[in-house]
Amino acid sequence: MPATGQNGFDCYTGEFGSRTFMSVASFDPSQREYESILYEGLDRRMRSVAIHFPLYQGVEEVWIGLDPDAEAIAPSAYRLNKRIICYGTSITQGGCASRPGMAYPNILSRRLPYEFINLGFSGNGKGESELARLIAEIDNPGLLVLDYEANVSIAEYKATLSEFIRIYRERHARVPVLVVSKIRYGLEGEKPEHFRERMELRAFASETVRRLRMEGDDRIYFQDGEELLGEREADYTVDSVHPTDLGFQTIADRLQPALNRILDESIAL
Repeated sequence: MPATGQNGFDCYTGEFGSRTFMSVASFDPSQREYESILYEGLDRRMRSVAIHFPLYQGVEEVWIGLDPDAEAIAPSAYRLNKRIICYGTSITQGGCASRPGMAYPNILSRRLPYEFINLGFSGNGKGESELARLIAEIDNPGLLVLDYEANVSIAEYKATLSEFIRIYRERHARVPVLVVSKIRYGLEGEKPEHFRERMELRAFASETVRRLRMEGDDRIYFQDGEELLGEREADYTVDSVHPTDLGFQTIADRLQPALNRILDESIAL
């Protein structure tokens, strides 16, 4: 994974739906701190600026430098002040994007006028009940995306998915929940056991959502992860698992219509 994705900041300007990439920080990755110019020399006018934080390294302190006569004001408000919460794996977190803005939740955050909270945990998003309770404490949720299937075994997924949703529903009975099955891995053609495992996981996720809807939960949805990368998954990853920037762009492109539909239905209801 590039150091610019692990340790860097990148910058966009413009409003939701039309933000323009400006630059990514340039730095020595062996240093604990650095200074980098994200843009300069542009015509003088007010701009909406979005800065994405590093995908993996912890940040202790950030200083933003401006021209002495520049003015900083609040950005445009989020739509309905609702949050889209993405819980999942290293793929959710952004591994192995070349820079922070190319993680699929960050791509979607530039398109949709909602606050996004990325709770992707590399190798550690396993659907634990403790995480369900913590996530349920986040105020003003507009949509919860559960995308942790790739981090767990078949037995672990069957033991956690319904329970995670049940715990979340205790506090948020009407917040939409989207269950996403994992993307197709590049070596499935050579390793049929990987394909069989994904099919069993996908079937369980789909059936869980179908059962809960039959029981009266009309705000739970399923997204087939196989549709998110299509049939060229090997070309869209760095290791047959983790997406490249092109892979993340493809995931965002194909996931956005589902998010739009769910959010529009939720607002209408």
